[in-house]
Amino acid sequence: MKIEIWSDVACPWCYIGKRRFETALAGFEHRDEVEVTWRSYQLDPTLPEHYDGTELEYLSTRKGMPQQQVSQMFQHVSEQARGEGLDYRFDSVVVANSFTAHRLIHLAATHGKQDEAKERLLSDHFEHGRDIGSREYLTNLALDLDISRAEADELFTTDKYAADVRSDFEEGRALGINGVPFFVIDRKFGLSGAQPAETFAAALSQAWQAANPLVLVNSTDGDACGPDGCTV
Repeated sequence: MKIEIWSDVACPWCYIGKRRFETALAGFEHRDEVEVTWRSYQLDPTLPEHYDGTELEYLSTRKGMPQQQVSQMFQHVSEQARGEGLDYRFDSVVVANSFTAHRLIHLAATHGKQDEAKERLLSDHFEHGRDIGSREYLTNLALDLDISRAEADELFTTDKYAADVRSDFEEGRALGINGVPFFVIDRKFGLSGAQPAETFAAALSQAWQAANPLVLVNSTDGDACGPDGCTV
């Protein structure tokens, strides 16, 4: 079973959704037969490489909302994050364009470390105030993932993996995805948002049953017992 997750590393609900999905997947009896692929999505492709201001100022300006209202939103999201064992610190978030970070995730995928890259980027962005647009940070992350400095440097000296990221954007639009996180199972089932773990678990079971239906091999019913008794 193949699961594709459209997500942005600058999306707070995407990290919460990742944790809830992982909880459901851990309890899924066929989890070893599930392939998870992270797809790129950008909430704000027009964001400059770096924004000279806080996350509060950025969202207040972009959404046209009073800062107090944005602060209340931060509090709500942070409470939801704590419920998943995450420690969001919105006052330390560095606002930066996530495009190169998405390219790094594609690079990490060629080394079998896509999920590790995604996890680090989300945690570093929301919990540790790291600059996900910084060349120094992204290079050091690549090195932590045992990716060579030469390959990391290509993210800044060439457009390698840029086409892959844009292809994810286009596929998402073709599927009608206009918000993240968005989970697609076998290109047949879709779930939008950071759903509860129970919802993810039910979707996994439903998708598995649809892909692996039970087939009766006998043409006639044999003797059996039911609610109304046994056949004689």
